Amino acid sequence: MTASPTPTTAEELRGAGLRVTAARVALLETVRDGDHLGVEAIASGVRDRVGHISLQAVYEALHALTAAGLVRRIEPAGHPARFEGRVGDNHHHIVCRSCGTVVDVDCAVGEAPCLTAADDRGFAIDEAEVVYWGVCPDCSTGRSS
Repeated sequence: MTASPTPTTAEELRGAGLRVTAARVALLETVRDGDHLGVEAIASGVRDRVGHISLQAVYEALHALTAAGLVRRIEPAGHPARFEGRVGDNHHHIVCRSCGTVVDVDCAVGEAPCLTAADDRGFAIDEAEVVYWGVCPDCSTGRSS
């Protein structure tokens, strides 16, 4: 039995009902290649791949890709929005209080226990956004010296 081939970025865009453009392909690939990137870093990565793109076009494309479920937007309190390509698995994040680094962390136990609220108040919960806060190893080492 052969595994089905991984869809190309263009096929994923089409499958999400989005028009395929060089900028959208470059943007989605930049987000997936990066690590919780901000808009400026994404714009820079797209420019490296395809040349000029306006910041407005980046915002519009990020909005479309987020709405289509191809990109996830996270907004840790007190920090600008960041974007990631890891979607659909209900993972969480750890944010460094000192440098702002954001890293992924899987649910603490088993299959997304955070989706079981003590009182769901009639909601059909399908996602939880948990943010852990602390100090990353690099900043911890710097503080102790």
